[in-house]
Amino acid sequence: MTDILDDLAWRGLIAQSTDLDALRASMAEAPITVYSGFDPTAPSLHIGHFVPLLTLRRFQLAGHNPIGLVGGATGLIGDPSGRNTERSLNSSDIVAEWVDRLRGQVSRFLDFDAQPNPARLVSNLDWTGELSAIDFLRDIGKHFPVNRMLARESVSARLQGEGLSYTEFSYQILQSNDYLELYRRYGCTLQIGGSDQWGNITAGADLIRRVEGGHVHVLTQPLITKADGTKFGKTAGGALWLDPEMTSPYAFYQYFLNTDDRDVIHYLKVFTFRSREEIEALEKAVAERPFAREAQRTLAEDLTELLHGRAELDAVVAASKALFGQGSLEDLPAATLGAALAEVPRAVVPELGTAFVDLLADSGLVESKSAARRAVKEGGAYLNNRKITDEAYVPGADDLLGGRYLVLRRGKKSIGGVEVG
Repeated sequence: MTDILDDLAWRGLIAQSTDLDALRASMAEAPITVYSGFDPTAPSLHIGHFVPLLTLRRFQLAGHNPIGLVGGATGLIGDPSGRNTERSLNSSDIVAEWVDRLRGQVSRFLDFDAQPNPARLVSNLDWTGELSAIDFLRDIGKHFPVNRMLARESVSARLQGEGLSYTEFSYQILQSNDYLELYRRYGCTLQIGGSDQWGNITAGADLIRRVEGGHVHVLTQPLITKADGTKFGKTAGGALWLDPEMTSPYAFYQYFLNTDDRDVIHYLKVFTFRSREEIEALEKAVAERPFAREAQRTLAEDLTELLHGRAELDAVVAASKALFGQGSLEDLPAATLGAALAEVPRAVVPELGTAFVDLLADSGLVESKSAARRAVKEGGAYLNNRKITDEAYVPGADDLLGGRYLVLRRGKKSIGGVEVG
């Protein structure tokens, strides 16, 4: 059961720990209970949450007891970590709605029927909502020296700028109380989270020591970065969300399919359950046959199937191939095709009647109408994978895919689209 620590270290998933040797010894004695928290700051988790979420799953597969905590209470407050300004507080109704949505997402990655170590899913509103202000200040707050709280990076950084309210200042106390409650209720002795949570999590471990005399553990994980210096998990449309309504399975797949060679092996370690031998073989493939992009396809397929299921993976792979003339566009579901075209240059027209060369230009696939006519004349312009040689061609109702889409292509690799209506 302690092998998981070696595996996490190899995958680059350990940033800081209070005492790895003590944690290893505790895990050798018996299965431990481990938790990670997810605050409802949006209607969905994003790709960054995948790291602790999949780590909980790794612990469960190794025989330990995972707890996923959704912050029904802390989501009403807001974590100041990593922020330069005060959060806008959401209403109780919105937070409650987002809690329900996050519950569903967290539940997909944990096994609640596994024996003998079923997962648990909890909300910290269950115990925080019952606390009176007096009880909170007397029983919890008195264990937090203000000088130590002020020294924490998430607080000191804000105090040097715009400052922060008492509401956000109290966040670390509430999160610490979560660890205490889970220690009391379920014997939880390990909390995991991002490296930016080190101060909050160690405060919880210290609270347990002060109140219960217990010795518990903390393990943080590195924040994921990209080799080119751009922010990981950001797309042209914003964050890479786990909700398919916010980031389509096609866009999710394409994001990882386009991973830089310098990042792909690291991401395979972090985000997949591939073995060391499999990943080392893929690393060799990247070095010897980078043009084949075998590692990128494996990464994109594994993550898309893990998050969205096999059927969605098959649909997006079919769409990816069909857009480049390697499959039937007519067989694609309209929703999948629409999601795919949302990721490429496209035009929206109210009705049919526009000439093909004008659509090429309007979509942005070519820089001008003269360039569009030249592409047609040279045999490099396609409509729904069919070569168009007539400069005067006007697409009709029979050309529409899914009743509303046209797929444009210039050459072998430049894809555009048109949405009608």
